[in-house]
Amino acid sequence: MNIDKEIDTRGLNCPLPILKAKKALAELVSGQVLKVVATDAGSLRDFQAFAKQTGNELIGQETQGEEYIHLLRRR
Repeated sequence: MNIDKEIDTRGLNCPLPILKAKKALAELVSGQVLKVVATDAGSLRDFQAFAKQTGNELIGQETQGEEYIHLLRRR
């Protein structure tokens, strides 16, 4: 999968990972993919809710050790 932009939100707690993702998505064009790396366990459900509310597609989430990877496709 082609990642168009990646942001590192490790060490940040809600709502900062979402706010940074929102800003990064605004810089992308429709169809591009954003990868967010977070350490906040709550980010799993936060990004699910964010995707539903904004219409951006959550195309994947995975946990790697203490890190949470979120992939979002810009609407």
